Amino acid sequence: MNGDVGETLLRCVSCGGEYKPSPRLFRCPRCGGLLEVVLGNLTWSPRGKGVWRYRGLLPQTKASPVTMGEGSTPLIASRLHKGLYYKFEGSNPTGSFKDRGMTVATTIALDNGARSVIAASTGNTASSMAAYASRAGLRPVIFLPRNKVAKGKILQSIAYGAVIVWVEGSFDDAISLAMKLSEEKQSYYPMNSFNPWRLEGQKTLYYEVFEDLGKAPDAMVYPVGNAGNISAGWKAAQELLMLGVADEAPRFLGVQAKGASPIADAVSRGLDKPVFVDRPETAASAIRIGKPVNWQKALKAIRESNGTAVMVSDEEIIQAQRTLARREGIIVEPASAASYAGYLRMLEEGLIDRGDTVVLVLTGHGLKDPASLESMVSNEIIVKPSVDIDELDRTLRAI
Repeated sequence: MNGDVGETLLRCVSCGGEYKPSPRLFRCPRCGGLLEVVLGNLTWSPRGKGVWRYRGLLPQTKASPVTMGEGSTPLIASRLHKGLYYKFEGSNPTGSFKDRGMTVATTIALDNGARSVIAASTGNTASSMAAYASRAGLRPVIFLPRNKVAKGKILQSIAYGAVIVWVEGSFDDAISLAMKLSEEKQSYYPMNSFNPWRLEGQKTLYYEVFEDLGKAPDAMVYPVGNAGNISAGWKAAQELLMLGVADEAPRFLGVQAKGASPIADAVSRGLDKPVFVDRPETAASAIRIGKPVNWQKALKAIRESNGTAVMVSDEEIIQAQRTLARREGIIVEPASAASYAGYLRMLEEGLIDRGDTVVLVLTGHGLKDPASLESMVSNEIIVKPSVDIDELDRTLRAI
């Protein structure tokens, strides 16, 4: 099926202004609002595997895709809740959903003659960008908030050869600095999610969910940090409706940690714009963001889909992480567990009906943040090779 929506363009989500597509135009020249990509001549013709299976719904480039087989992640049925599924993005090449966006953004950067790519990060963007940049022969430069990034993600970035700039401040300080550098020095191509071309790759997650289920779920639940992922999913759902591939779209539901919840707060209070958090704090470091760049796109996705957003405590997040590991066999980082904690809260508050077909997006692998796993009580014993088998058996039974 094809959908003719004219020429590809960039459209402002604030004032509706439309502009010719440019890989370096990220904000509306008229009002300063964020832009979204409106692709022309969309085609639903899935072929192959992974993100580039949906080439007819992605930006067209002259360069060959910079890819490592990202996408095609498992959709795992829950054994605890009827109708619940987990979209486990931890199985991507660098262990997070960021790889979906980076394969597209890196290809576009290469297509447009970039030599260095730049991003601020809470960790996953950094490691993903560094990996794809290295594969493409580009120089990755990442800005990280000092002492606020999980060690596993730092080590990944180091291994991929990234240049690391430690910023004395929050993620929001880091992204402001990265944006300023990319604006004033054109030799750096920015890869954060204010770059709308990157979000085109992230929307493929929803296409996979739709294909695996054979229909639209009742709801999609996303942990929300900088808020690009939930808006990318809503864009994908709208495209399938426009093409006539789908008859309906799910509700899009967001989850934030209480210490970093400007979007959930705005939804609960009916605000048109979030009240930003200057010093966000949460154990879920990947969503420890107080001034999400894509807040407007996220609120649009939530409200247009008749969705909502909730906030959960760190205690709820850590308990959800343990439950997923010990009862579902899925190890995720705390930010991913926030979606399950949010699901439980929404069930409790009647925001989701039991038995609804709901997909939780688990954004990153648990080994990304090994320190978060250390609080889990382990069952360990020490024995000598000569231990009596009956005694060993009694000890094991008592645990």
